[in-house]
Amino acid sequence: MTRHPEPGTAEWDAYLAEGNAKQARKRIAADVILRDGAGRVLLVNPTYKEGWDLPGGMVEANESPVDAARRELFEELGIKPKLSGILSVDWDPPHGPWGDQIVIIFDGGELNSAEAEALRPHDSELSACGFFMPADAIAALRPRIRNRVTQAIEALATGRPRYMESGRALW
Repeated sequence: MTRHPEPGTAEWDAYLAEGNAKQARKRIAADVILRDGAGRVLLVNPTYKEGWDLPGGMVEANESPVDAARRELFEELGIKPKLSGILSVDWDPPHGPWGDQIVIIFDGGELNSAEAEALRPHDSELSACGFFMPADAIAALRPRIRNRVTQAIEALATGRPRYMESGRALW
């Protein structure tokens, strides 16, 4: 039987540091589904990759996913929507030069008509933003994220969050 160091000692801290160094580090993306009064979904057009996407972005080191989603929406669109829950969590396997990641999609609720009409990109990362009917939004997305967003939109309708792997709902 392995004997662990006593908590609160220098040996304990070294033991935890060694474990921390060996454990996986996952990238995490925090995206948000925002809607207008007509039920349309907000998409953004990033300048650094092809196609439309949900607003949001990557979580920074030691930042919570909720804080990252709020930060990204403020940086990109100048808004501070109230997030009301998780719609989906998707494990995205390694692809291209990227390792795997966890993608969380939050419910950003509904913007009133004045807020929706005033939306404009606030930094150089976005060339455009716009509201799309759900089916049109899904069609405008890159193929690898269509299923993920479809599942998140269905979670809005059912009130039941989804867990996915590669955009495929497991439950």
